[in-house]
Amino acid sequence: MILKEYTAKRKFDSTPEPKPGFGQEAGRLLFVIHKHAARAMHYDLRLELEGVLKSWAVPKGPSQDPSLKRLAVMVEDHPFEYKDFEGVIPEGNYGSGSVIIWDRGYYHHPLARGSGENEKLLLDGLRKGNLKFVLEGEKLHGEFALVKTGTDGKTWLLLKKKDGDAAVGDILKENRSVASRKTLEELLADRPERVFGRRKLDQIRLHETLEQADLKDAPVKTMPEAVRPMLAESVKEPFDHPEWVFEVKWDGYRAIAEVREGNVALYSRHGISFNKKFPPVVEALRRFGFDAVLDGEVVVVDDQGRPDFQLLQHYQAAGNGHLLYCVFDLLYFRGHDLTGLPLVRRKELLKRILPSGPRVRYSDHVVKEGVLFYNVSREKGLEGIIAKHSQSTYEAGRRSRQWLKVKTRLTQEGVIAGFTEPGGDRKHFGALVLGVYEEDALVPIGSVGSGFTEKDLEEIRGKLDPLVQKESPFAAAPATNGPVAWLRPELVCEVSLSEWTEDGVMRHPVFVRMRDDKSAREVVRE
Repeated sequence: MILKEYTAKRKFDSTPEPKPGFGQEAGRLLFVIHKHAARAMHYDLRLELEGVLKSWAVPKGPSQDPSLKRLAVMVEDHPFEYKDFEGVIPEGNYGSGSVIIWDRGYYHHPLARGSGENEKLLLDGLRKGNLKFVLEGEKLHGEFALVKTGTDGKTWLLLKKKDGDAAVGDILKENRSVASRKTLEELLADRPERVFGRRKLDQIRLHETLEQADLKDAPVKTMPEAVRPMLAESVKEPFDHPEWVFEVKWDGYRAIAEVREGNVALYSRHGISFNKKFPPVVEALRRFGFDAVLDGEVVVVDDQGRPDFQLLQHYQAAGNGHLLYCVFDLLYFRGHDLTGLPLVRRKELLKRILPSGPRVRYSDHVVKEGVLFYNVSREKGLEGIIAKHSQSTYEAGRRSRQWLKVKTRLTQEGVIAGFTEPGGDRKHFGALVLGVYEEDALVPIGSVGSGFTEKDLEEIRGKLDPLVQKESPFAAAPATNGPVAWLRPELVCEVSLSEWTEDGVMRHPVFVRMRDDKSAREVVRE
């Protein structure tokens, strides 16, 4: 059997697809549906007629729902031997990609009374452009029709007839091969050699996820803008609980990413754009093949994989370290608002759809074992852990007890309310006077005078001078070791401390860093 068009398109020395054989002797007619991850994902319906497989590409796949009409594009006849084909067509070949046998079985005309009459009725329907048939497959059952539309001879519609096998559920969620029981992704993963890049795997994973995802309880909405992230309450001790999950507390800048038709807005918790500050992350997000809103943390890690806030602060100037966007939540996806879904469902979907790459990473979690996870994080020198209730919804802009943070060291953010003059060999300033907000009042928590490098002293003094004012920003000015230059309360720093005194003052505070990503009004006592 020649099958000229099929043969002309294929290089049989480099593709595992079968060469044309001799077809099959008379008997029951079979059908097969291939799921094919080529340039675009699609399904191929193949019906045995006249010793070959008449074939239609169905982009959206078949359905058991009579209300749905599926486009079906007639393609070249395939050899009968193609019924058993399942594998990977290498790059450089026509239709390169992975192929599985999604369904198979036998079929017949609904009015046929015997094998001879069966094929005659089917061929007659094919010629007239109205081919009716009944499938007896492992997944698909009942009467269908292929109806020709247009004048090009290739454009058809695949319809499901109203019968006892009609159903409104999505049959495409059954995404495994009926032959090997593998998914397209698993088929590629089994290859010992790397025949396709990560882009193809990401494409397959996204398509498979979209078929599997049940988003009927995620309302259809327009993409939100200027999202304020959900925040965590502080607790002192880690804990174990089967209904909670535990994540790394990344030491970086909290960042929301809006990805819309290839355009990206990456911004801080206060809406300040990070696009110019971290262009490699923005460029990686721009290559996503879908619209989404992500929540995560921009970090720079050292060669041991530990986040380094100092490297992050100077990344734009120095470019040292490895810049990453560690994503831990998915708020919006392809037209659906996910914030009302449980956290574990949002994270499962995020893990499936997030493309792999050097700049954007999925931030994973552990279940139940919070104490062990905390101890490991402390041993590795990490800042702490975040505990989240597995069923928590996303409360944008709110600090919730459904999310808790447990630090591996005692730290506190402070609003810089003033500074003292330096003494001895010290330059620029002596100590920073710090406060936190309690409701609308700024209250003092002590002063910090240690932990500064010479560079810190110089840079911070440059930020202090424009903010000097006569009045104290505190309702009642605290006692200090010397005269204080008071400031407008705008700058925030972070300090470590050994403990708190009974009257709420820090004991043994040491300067850690400035927090340009935090606003003064959100600084409260941890």
